Amino acid sequence: MSVTAAGGFVANGIACGIKESGAPDLSLVSTVDGRPVAAAAVFTQNKMTAAPVVTTDAHLRATGGRAAAVVLNSGCANAATGEQGLADAEAMCALVAGQVGCTAEEVLVCSTGLIGFTLDMDAIRDGVPELVAGRLEEPQGALLAADAILTTDTTRKVSVARGPGFVVGGMAKGAAMLAPNMATMLAVLTTDAAVEPGPLTEVLRAAVADSFNAMSVDGCTSTNDTVILLASGTAGAPGDPAAFGVAVAEVCLDLATQMVGDAEGHTKVVRLTVTGARSDDEARAGARKVAESQLVKCSWYGEDAYWGRIASELGSAGIELVPDRLTVRYGDLVVAEGGVTAPVDAAVLAAYMDQEWLEVTADLGLGEGRARVLTNDLTHAYVDENMGTS
Repeated sequence: MSVTAAGGFVANGIACGIKESGAPDLSLVSTVDGRPVAAAAVFTQNKMTAAPVVTTDAHLRATGGRAAAVVLNSGCANAATGEQGLADAEAMCALVAGQVGCTAEEVLVCSTGLIGFTLDMDAIRDGVPELVAGRLEEPQGALLAADAILTTDTTRKVSVARGPGFVVGGMAKGAAMLAPNMATMLAVLTTDAAVEPGPLTEVLRAAVADSFNAMSVDGCTSTNDTVILLASGTAGAPGDPAAFGVAVAEVCLDLATQMVGDAEGHTKVVRLTVTGARSDDEARAGARKVAESQLVKCSWYGEDAYWGRIASELGSAGIELVPDRLTVRYGDLVVAEGGVTAPVDAAVLAAYMDQEWLEVTADLGLGEGRARVLTNDLTHAYVDENMGTS
């Protein structure tokens, strides 16, 4: 069902008092026996890097890509907290290690919440024994763990994919500051396949490229973004390595899609595809430019298929564009062809724009380059949600 669907893992989530609301805020995924297994991670590209990201990266380097547990908290990002933040992140790992029975370096740590505030370490210190003692297998522990990492999310995000002889499961959080590359998001994936840290990292990076790195809610990249993949090896080496990569990518894309579908204040979820570019890189640059345009997002909120804004953003994206080769579609409806407005049934188009999920395609007509971005509209509710820290 989620992050413990793969054999060899347990999980839990509790409320320890980080959040004033009393909602769950401390989460754990670990191996059943506390022994380290192969691990891989991908992190934010924001240079204002949060303490847990620095700590997790350092631990993976120190162990050669091995980990026994991932501890996560919500309600405080532990970002922009200086030396105190680094000390607190290390302390979280040490506290969990002492209960799980591994070394501190074999524990990875993630945090999400408000930036610029230090962690309530007393609450965490008091909560860790209960967190570790209450670990459960599928599905109860996984659901508790998934709930405890949520911030402005309205629902938990979990996913499972099965391949020949192996399982991949995962949980994630994220509802805003979602932008390439990655988002204000945390994700933990597990598998029972036996894969060494090097190849595991390659598989994870490939999966992230077309999922978490291919979405944009608001164009803002967080300080804390982390995706972690643990491999217990209890099912043995995957007989079909390609199928394993497909399964990891499937879970990542499913979780990313759930995030955009839960974006703060959204009324539309948009799968935006740019085709016909000279290269995939140019298609990707064009898609991101359109996806992060406030004008385009506002037109989607207004249910207006105003293709001119899309064309304008593509024209300023620094990629090759020949206007009279441009075609824009909403679903199967061609709204622009040859760089000019195409006739379309207004009632049919209005009915299409009234849906929550939209498919928008811009074909540049220049080559084979192709890219997709998951995005959404910009609404009054998003502004209301993000006017302050309270």
